[in-house]
Amino acid sequence: MQQPNHKGNHETVDWRPAHDVRKDLGTPPLYDANSNDIATFRNDGVILLRGEFSDWVNQLRAGLQRTLDNPEDYAFPCESVGPDGKGRFFDSYCNWHRIPEYMEYISSSSVASMASQFMESESAQLFHEHVFYKDAGTQTATPWHHDLPYYCVDGWQNVSIYVSLDFTPADTAVRFLAGSHRQKQLYYPRHFLDGSDYVQDDPDMTSVTPLETSFEEVDVRSFELEPGDTFLFHFRTLHGTTAAETKSQRRAISTRWLGDDMVYYERQGETSPPLSDLGVTPGMRMPEDLFPILWPNR
Repeated sequence: MQQPNHKGNHETVDWRPAHDVRKDLGTPPLYDANSNDIATFRNDGVILLRGEFSDWVNQLRAGLQRTLDNPEDYAFPCESVGPDGKGRFFDSYCNWHRIPEYMEYISSSSVASMASQFMESESAQLFHEHVFYKDAGTQTATPWHHDLPYYCVDGWQNVSIYVSLDFTPADTAVRFLAGSHRQKQLYYPRHFLDGSDYVQDDPDMTSVTPLETSFEEVDVRSFELEPGDTFLFHFRTLHGTTAAETKSQRRAISTRWLGDDMVYYERQGETSPPLSDLGVTPGMRMPEDLFPILWPNR
């Protein structure tokens, strides 16, 4: 089992972008989404698209390497290693404005337009990016969870767009419970290191842990991934990974997007990212100076 070090869900540097960051962003091109793909995402809450961002792989790898080399220079680094000192797992988020490779990707690739179309939303607002690294030999399972209860937002029009930066066999890739986004039930967020539930004072939530053994394999989707492959999933879609040992390193970046109906929401407990002092009240859209609307281009 992986053991945590002293890093975690804490703010090493200010996560907020500069107020004039918008001027440094490019103009995203239009993405031509297939109507059948949009319908699949609407029904299943997850879809795989092959090779959509192959041209961006090397650039995104270079951006991720910046955080791996100097994690304390970036916001919210979190890592663990195995008891034998091998098998590093690392993730961080809310650094898109500090890493030029990420800034170019979010504003000059078709990812913003893609988000808008799959959310069936007029606009696409960047919530944050989230990067992942698993070293060869890592045996860290990501427990079943869905992302919305971690976040200080609520609404239906949302999507995470995950881009694989390495070959990933299906047995170590993310697994999704197809259609689970259409359930009304929300589940407590969980700590990735030990699978325990977050402490949240919300009577409308329950623990997903007792249900894990009941998930039908026919509804569980996992994908063998090549660099540049991407899957899109809804904030409510249940997902996780097994503890199967990674045979080679696995790197990925996921960008989280908010659509027209997504608003600020105060969770009754810890959130991740732990964002505060946003200058908005519940029911308002997230502030554009911190979370830029990248589609349509303004």
